[in-house]
Amino acid sequence: MKGLVTIAVATYHSAPFIEETLESIYNQTYINLALIISDDCSKDGTVLIINKWIAQEKVKNRFQSIEVITVSKNTGVSANCNRCIAAVSSDWFKFIAGDDILLPNCIEDNMNFIKENPEAKIIFSQVKLYQDGFEEKNFIKTTPFVYPNNLMAASLSAKDQYQLLLLSDRIHYTPSVFMNKQAILKVGGYDESNRLVEDYPMWLKLTGSGERLCYFHKITVGYRIHAKAANNVGNQVLFKPSVLNNYIIRKTMCHPFLPWEIVQSEKHRYWVSRFFQSMGWNHNTQLYTILYLFACDYLNPFHYLYAIKKRMPSNQNTIFYK
Repeated sequence: MKGLVTIAVATYHSAPFIEETLESIYNQTYINLALIISDDCSKDGTVLIINKWIAQEKVKNRFQSIEVITVSKNTGVSANCNRCIAAVSSDWFKFIAGDDILLPNCIEDNMNFIKENPEAKIIFSQVKLYQDGFEEKNFIKTTPFVYPNNLMAASLSAKDQYQLLLLSDRIHYTPSVFMNKQAILKVGGYDESNRLVEDYPMWLKLTGSGERLCYFHKITVGYRIHAKAANNVGNQVLFKPSVLNNYIIRKTMCHPFLPWEIVQSEKHRYWVSRFFQSMGWNHNTQLYTILYLFACDYLNPFHYLYAIKKRMPSNQNTIFYK
C-alpha cells in the first residue's frame, strides 16, 4: 500500500460549505488517507455537520483514521493550523480550508511529484478560482496560468526565494500547498501571534532556513471566493485587509533585511492606506483610485530614490533591485 497521507481541514464558520469540502476529500483517487478536522470554535453548526458526515459508514470505511478537534474559544487560523499539525501522524499532509475543495487527483499528483523529486518538502501547484460555487459558470481563472518564472523558477535557490519574499508576498496559490510534517516542525510551526495571516510568515521561515519551495504545473485545488471569507472582499475596495495585516508582519520579519528606501517606501504606502481607511475612502471608485495611486506613488519620495538606485551599475546583480 502507498504511504499514508493526512488531509487536515481547518474550519471556522464553514457550515454552508464544509460538506462539499469533505466530499472532495472522500472522492480522492489516492486510497491511503487519514482525516483531521480542526474547528476554531464555530457558532454556525459547522461541527454538527462534520459529525453527521463522519458518522456515515462509507466515510468510516474510507479513511485509516478520523479525528475531529474542537476548542472552547476562537484562537485564529495559525493556532488552528498548529493543532492540525500536532495531530498528523503521517510524513505528508495536505491542508485545506473548510470552504475549498480538492480536485480528485490532488493527493495522487502530489505523491507522484514527491516520487520524482525526493528532495521536495514543500510543494505548490495550480489553483482554480471560483466565485461562490464550484460550477463552471462561476469559474474565474486558474492561477498561476503559466509556469512561474520568478519565485518558483528552477534556477532559484531557497536563499533567492527568501530574498524575493522579503520584497513581497508573491505566492497567490497558497491553497495548493502540500507539506512534509518534519519540515514544518523544523521551523517551529505557524506563528500564533499572527491570528489572521498564517501563510506568509511560514514561507519566510521555511526559505530563510534553507528549505526550497517547489512547484509542479498541474491543477489540484478549487478555491472559493465569497463574501463571508475574511479577506475575500472582491473588487469593492482599493486594498484588502491583508495589506495592513501583512505590514505588521513585514515590519518585524522583512524590514531589518531590506534596503532603507524600500522600507520607507512601504511605510509611506502603509500610512496612506491607514489614512484612506480612517476617512472611509477605501472604495474602488475612479476618484478614490486616482487619489490613492497619486498619494502612494507620485507623492512618495522613496519611490524615486529606489528607481535611481535600481539603475545604478553597482546594484544590477542585487536581487532587491532586479
